[in-house]
Amino acid sequence: MTGFTEPAVSGAKDPNRVTVFDTTMRDGEQAPGFSMSPADKVRMGRALKTLGVDVMEAGFAAASPGDEDCIRAVVGEIAEDDTGPVFCSLSRATENDIDAAWRALRGTPRRRIHIFLGTSPIHRSAKLQMTKDQVMAAAIRSVEYARTRFDDVEFSPEDAIRTEPEYLADVLEAVAQAGATTLNVPDTVGYATPDEIGGLYRYLAERIRPRFPDVVFSAHCHNDLGLAVANTLAAVENGVRQVECTINGIGERAGNASLEEVVMALRVRGDRFGISTGIDTTKLLGCSRLLSEITHTPVVRNKAIVGINAFAHEAGIHQHGMFNDARTYEIMRPQDVGFEGSFFVLGKHSGRHAVAKRAEVLGHPLVGTHLTEAFAAFKTRADQIGEINDAELLSIVETTRPAQAPYQEIAYAAAG
Repeated sequence: MTGFTEPAVSGAKDPNRVTVFDTTMRDGEQAPGFSMSPADKVRMGRALKTLGVDVMEAGFAAASPGDEDCIRAVVGEIAEDDTGPVFCSLSRATENDIDAAWRALRGTPRRRIHIFLGTSPIHRSAKLQMTKDQVMAAAIRSVEYARTRFDDVEFSPEDAIRTEPEYLADVLEAVAQAGATTLNVPDTVGYATPDEIGGLYRYLAERIRPRFPDVVFSAHCHNDLGLAVANTLAAVENGVRQVECTINGIGERAGNASLEEVVMALRVRGDRFGISTGIDTTKLLGCSRLLSEITHTPVVRNKAIVGINAFAHEAGIHQHGMFNDARTYEIMRPQDVGFEGSFFVLGKHSGRHAVAKRAEVLGHPLVGTHLTEAFAAFKTRADQIGEINDAELLSIVETTRPAQAPYQEIAYAAAG
């Protein structure tokens, strides 16, 4: 044993705090187009540590010698003796995988192994060619072996949502008895709905908590039906105290639950959830942009929380409301997630007020007929090119500026 008397992270101590388990560098990296070099993972790991994630799944040590080395590099560069995140490696339910995870993580006392084994009928028959009893025996055996090297053991019955509920509960209860401290119930293929996943967690808690009151239930939801964040929040509402997420929602196929969306939903709707995290939300935008840079994958404009449009306003009605009180159209402050502030986009949907306000900021107040003509020209140009930047607006202001009367007429008028 490693000398720990309890798991490095436990959601049981504070029922109103959720452990944030980041799997950007494992599940996220497994998706096509998101591979990271060891140096990239170290950079990402540093950012995630600053962000305040509780558990950092740095890779899958047994996947390749390179992945084992990569985890070791992340641990060596980032780990501290008794502070910071817990470092984790994924592992199949085999001794060789568990040994590889141990080698990769032995440089830090804050370590966890995350064992997975398929339990659904389709996984048992098509992938594993194993019976229910064989799967059960393998799950128990792997957790018992893992406990000889790790005190912090997480177990995931892969494709849990499509597993028979009674059998799923039997497996989870058995691995808890064998020493698993976190029970993850992954929606591996993004099949569940919020009501369904909430009901499943209630059932599992009723079955397992009487014997294992300190076990932490975890949610790992995929986004195949676009429900990963909704399902994760439903899980939290039904007693889950660990959420497994990725930055920008990257991951297998359609991705995972987006860390920034889950965290900000819990924060903004604290009235509903009453749950906190240890995340420094002002670092969310920086983590998102770093990952985008590392993976050469831009974040779509309308991505919630960290997309460039998340705090941008073009519609005239919206802009007018924002000038008066930002709360009219923003439910969180942009500074809370790392933006400097809201910004207005001038385009064909913008109103006279926004155009006049921007021209004034640029040192060219628009009044009277000048405003009328400039605004008309602005609308015509916006229809042609879309967004109007400052240079375009200044050009419009100049070309629509009323011509001054001749000097003599001005002088005569003044004398009269």
